[in-house]
This record gives sequence, structure tokens and C-alpha cells, in this order.
Amino acid sequence: MRLVYKIMGASDWATARRTGSVPAADIDRRDGYIHLSAEDQVLETARLHFAGREDLVAAAFDADALGPALKWEASRGGASFPHLYAALRTAEAVSVRRLAPVDGGEFAFGEAVE
Repeated sequence: MRLVYKIMGASDWATARRTGSVPAADIDRRDGYIHLSAEDQVLETARLHFAGREDLVAAAFDADALGPALKWEASRGGASFPHLYAALRTAEAVSVRRLAPVDGGEFAFGEAVE
């Protein structure tokens, strides 16, 4: 199973659990799709775009289960990033883990959250 991740604040995940779908971030609304990261990209994405945050979670989704609405498109430095052109339903999450800040502005996967 190839996983893709959505990074968000813990309060956004709580909202998503209540509503059934992940709320679009400002950048998602602006660009017209949900920004996701592959497993080998998620920690770098957190470092580059969420520096200083201590409330982050990363929700993992099975890329194949997201179907044809998931497109892999060139982004940062020509790397292919997953972009979802549909709602991201919380029922499809296979796991959710905290992103714990570590020295030097890096992040590491932390404990699982519900």
C-alpha cells in the first residue's frame, strides 16, 4: 500500500472527525486541490511549511483507494506530489500520527492519535 499524507493541526483533525472530511487549507482552496505528501516527502513538507508548529498531525491515506481524483503532479524542484481533486474523507484514513518537532526545525512521527 502506497501512503499519502495530509498535514494539519490537531484542531483541524478534530473538526474533520466531526464533519467527516478534512477541511481545505487556504492553499488547498487557492490551488483547487488538496495538497498531500508521499511518505518520503511528509517530514520535509512539515519542515518547510509548518516550522514552529507543535500541534501537527499527519493523516495517512491509501493512495490507490483515493482513485482517479488523486493526481501526481510536478511541484517543488520537479518532484511529483500527490494532489487530490476531491473531498478527503476521514473514513478513508488508515492512520493518524502526531508530528513531533525535534531539534533544528525537523519533525518526526510521534504517537498515534484517534
